[in-house]
Amino acid sequence: MANPSDADHSGDFQRGVAVKSRPKVARPPMFRVIFYNDDYTTCEFVVFVLRRYFYKSEPEAEQLMRSIHRSGSGVAGVYPRDVAETKKRQVEQLARSEGMPLRLSIEPDSVGSEGD
Repeated sequence: MANPSDADHSGDFQRGVAVKSRPKVARPPMFRVIFYNDDYTTCEFVVFVLRRYFYKSEPEAEQLMRSIHRSGSGVAGVYPRDVAETKKRQVEQLARSEGMPLRLSIEPDSVGSEGD
């Protein structure tokens, strides 16, 4: 005969809610796209590429262009590495085709990766 303490507890586990755990997905490392000031690239061209490739509004692009001109460099945006590299390449190719020496770089964004 079965022990009374074991009385019909076999179904308890079948009535519970099944919880499927999901693996935690790490965010990709982010990279800043940096513009550098030079004496030949026109302000209008910088504003144009900030609007076209970095989706800045006219006032944002104008303000960022002035900041780059005053300080020597400025961050246009922060993206996953492949996106940052693509934007850098596209802008530099367009600049060369227009006869402008505009230079960009990408560097790791330490702000986005801390605390995650």
